[in-house]
Order: sequence, then structure tokens, then C-alpha cells
Amino acid sequence: MPVTLFSAVLRPTLLNVVKKSSLNLSPAVVSCIIPKSCFHITSVRKDIDQAAKYIGAGAATVGAAGSGAGIGSVFGSLTIAYARNPGLKQQLFTYAILGFALSEAMGLFCLMMAFLILYAF
Repeated sequence: MPVTLFSAVLRPTLLNVVKKSSLNLSPAVVSCIIPKSCFHITSVRKDIDQAAKYIGAGAATVGAAGSGAGIGSVFGSLTIAYARNPGLKQQLFTYAILGFALSEAMGLFCLMMAFLILYAF
């Protein structure tokens, strides 16, 4: 069996077995012996995918800092508004709770995306 491009792909042990065997195997039959997955995924590719997951999860958790800043801004504004007009305490507190819930929801969505990036994809 002469060395061709096809036989260069074969592992050395498999190449020796094919050379020594008296069977006349066609390239189509021998190609079924070689696992296809070993050509597609390498350890370097897995490392790059893992690094991309960590970078994506880190970028998604940056939204939690924005959520914290938003919550601080809401309650800071509540304090200032209450100091200016104590008579609107109940209405101001209702709006503050609404602002807190919306800010916290954005933070939770960012955290959810971080966990999905890490563990689902």
C-alpha cells in the first residue's frame, strides 16, 4: 500500500495493521475505523470555549453593579424627596418600591444570564 494523503491521516499503529493485513480494504472501509470526533475538537478549542464562557459570565455580572447603583439612586432620591415634602411619604415610598423592584429585576436577569452562560451552553 503506497503512502498517500489518506494513509498519512491514519494513526501509525492502524497504518501498520492495514499494511500487514492481507485484506484489501478500500479507503471507504478504513475511514469508518477512524473516529470523526477526534478531528473536530482539540484541547485548545475546549480551553478557548471555556475561557469564552468565563468572559461572558463575567460580563453578564457587571449588570449586578448597575443594579446596585440603581437601587442606591432610588433610595437616595427617596430620602431627599421625603426631606423636602414629608406629607407625600406613602406615595413616595410606593414609587421607591416600584423603582427598587425594577432595578433588582435587571440585576437578577443579569445573574440568570451569567449562570446560563456558565452551565447551560
